[in-house]
Amino acid sequence: MFPFQIASILDARSFASPWFWLVLVSVWTLAGRAVLGVPVEVISAASRSLRIAPGQESAQTLALLDWLSLHVPRWRITRWGGSVLVGLTGFGLSVLGVLGFGFGFEMARALSLLAVPFAILILLRLRLARQLEVVLTTARPGKPAADAAARALQHINRYRILQTLISALAMVVTAMVAAVWILT
Repeated sequence: MFPFQIASILDARSFASPWFWLVLVSVWTLAGRAVLGVPVEVISAASRSLRIAPGQESAQTLALLDWLSLHVPRWRITRWGGSVLVGLTGFGLSVLGVLGFGFGFEMARALSLLAVPFAILILLRLRLARQLEVVLTTARPGKPAADAAARALQHINRYRILQTLISALAMVVTAMVAAVWILT
């Protein structure tokens, strides 16, 4: 009887539920509020100050570098930890995909449509953290901080564009799959 209870939970009506759509929009909205823990307002202020006075240090660029120096080390992963993370994530996403698209459980399908793009976003964040760590190690005292801030902003802006594209594509694909699911 226990496996049938799990199957009934996984077959909950998610695409027709307003709660699923609220969670979907909330997750992608919150994902765009900060980059590696650095608020978007700090990034925007540093970008504005570099546009106004390129090559000049300002309080905003120093604040960006301070935020990055505090938050980027938190995204460090060892080789062993990365292997475990990739293995567990791959297993979990595979299980959700097989249950959702292979066996037709609606909740598993909805969760996989939410989790797969978010896993891609996490990989992009880890890559961004590695790139920003290199930028921060080259930004030593005595060297101009504006150059390091400009390079960091290039990486951050590239990431933000990819994050926006991924979130928009994820929502469109989820809406299309939900429409097909509801119509059938």
